[in-house]
Amino acid sequence: MVYRVGAPRFHHLSVAQARHSFQKLLYAFRPDVVPVASTTEVPMARPDGSALLARLYRPLECRPDEALPLLVYFHGGGWCVGDIESYDVLCRQLANGSGCAVLSVDYRLAPEHPFPAAFDDAVFAVEWAMQEADVLGIDAARIALGGDSAGGTLAIGACLRMLERGTVEVRFMLLIYPCTEVVSVRSSRERYGDGFFLDRESLEWFFAHYLSDGEHLDWRASPMRAASLATLPPLLMVTAECDPLVDDCVAFVRRVRSEGGTVEYLAVDGMIHGFVTLGKYFPEAGATVRHAANALRAALREERR
Repeated sequence: MVYRVGAPRFHHLSVAQARHSFQKLLYAFRPDVVPVASTTEVPMARPDGSALLARLYRPLECRPDEALPLLVYFHGGGWCVGDIESYDVLCRQLANGSGCAVLSVDYRLAPEHPFPAAFDDAVFAVEWAMQEADVLGIDAARIALGGDSAGGTLAIGACLRMLERGTVEVRFMLLIYPCTEVVSVRSSRERYGDGFFLDRESLEWFFAHYLSDGEHLDWRASPMRAASLATLPPLLMVTAECDPLVDDCVAFVRRVRSEGGTVEYLAVDGMIHGFVTLGKYFPEAGATVRHAANALRAALREERR
């Protein structure tokens, strides 16, 4: 599938080529674009005068004046590739399926902006959205964070940081095969390290562009290394069977549960890392997105009294 659309392995490419290849892959195999009530380009002004860009999706079912629950979504791509456009269809699906607004964040990418730039953008985006809740038409009491792959890692890290600061109460997290630990000796790294799309050389390529020596030990890059996961909100963890990261995700789930957290675990058999965005090729992608959207709808229902 990958080679038919001219997408060689990432570690054989320059950064610019890898970004183009990733975008080409997603455009070729994503589902058809579905309509939503509205999309709005959202520039978030940073203190230094620059802007972090995002796109806000409102679902078809919503009223124009309705304050909606919000999913802040961080796209995948190893912190080096991926963008809002490539994830447009997935965010539309999640918005319509969940009844939530979705804010898709165009965080800075490595190597131009190495660690912790993406992490800092993730935290900034969520806190900014809460401050501007009225302008965005969202309910600041019903917030979820989500992401796939590197985006899932950013969602975990941002949530931990905001719990530490006490700035935003996150009600739910949607985590789709995140990287929970950069350096791992768990068996799936070898079992699925070659021939299953996200091979060991590509992982090393991403890590080398994003991180400097020793930064893999930082919990912001490897959330499994956080001192505590006990305060994380309820979460849905989605994994793919043939993913080198799957055992790290399972270890994360076990640790959260052991520390008293609530986790729904959805293991999707026979799938590779990245399958959720390739719904034209994998029927399992559509079913997984519907499951995730239903989980969001249930978790972000009207404010608890």
